[in-house]
Amino acid sequence: MQLVQLQSAFPRFEKQGIKLVAISYDSEGILKFFAERQKITFPMLADPDSKTIRDYGVLNQEATGMQKGFARPGYYFIDPSGIIREKFFDPRYRERLTGNSLLSKLFPELGQEVTETVEAPHLQVALEQSDTIGSSGTSVTLSAEVRLPPDVHVYAPGAQGYKPIQLVIEPIPELQLQPAVYPPSKILFLPAIKERVPVFEGTFRISQDVMVSTRSDALGPLGKDGKTITILGKLEYQACDKTICYLPTSIPVKWELRVLPFDRTRAPMDVRHK
Repeated sequence: MQLVQLQSAFPRFEKQGIKLVAISYDSEGILKFFAERQKITFPMLADPDSKTIRDYGVLNQEATGMQKGFARPGYYFIDPSGIIREKFFDPRYRERLTGNSLLSKLFPELGQEVTETVEAPHLQVALEQSDTIGSSGTSVTLSAEVRLPPDVHVYAPGAQGYKPIQLVIEPIPELQLQPAVYPPSKILFLPAIKERVPVFEGTFRISQDVMVSTRSDALGPLGKDGKTITILGKLEYQACDKTICYLPTSIPVKWELRVLPFDRTRAPMDVRHK
């Protein structure tokens, strides 16, 4: 599923001048079968002895049986001179970022797929998500891009005596929630009360990663077409302009994520691992 999601994000990587290459312990025959079946167009390199996987220090030492030799899933971002600039790895085998989620971390300014625009008092919110389709272990980035009019600000986390803006996503069994990530704030001096407070102005983005559970009892039966999860929450904030601080308020937010079962079709017997 990870390579399929990378393929769906492939045009966005190319637009940024980034080439994709996947390395797997699978044989050339298995990779060829998979690439043709899933219409993968970027190079996939066979590392059947896991030599390159070991060289990069990502061998899954706990994997046994058919999975022995697996790499821990993740990404290296390597610049044209061959220097590793970023790496994204999770120590747990079943959990991984999607290609679109990876792009949102490398290039936050690119944004994501806008699923809804909400008009709210004193601001506008564009709800975004890195992916609309996932599977067990997939990490998806949800975002609220907030657009404030000129001369309007909202309070940032850490503000005392005011209601800071906060993205709150309701817990559901199918998802594991990571803490929300806020951009750097600016310090605003309020001459009337001689206070300095952290605020956000203009356009900014609050993001939160959610991971589809790897527990079958949490996901329930998926069926061949999967299931759609509705993710609900709210955005709380207090807006102010040059003369008025308005009452704290909140608006509902919502995303939908379609969860698909894994494609468990195996390669033909003559190319499988012996």
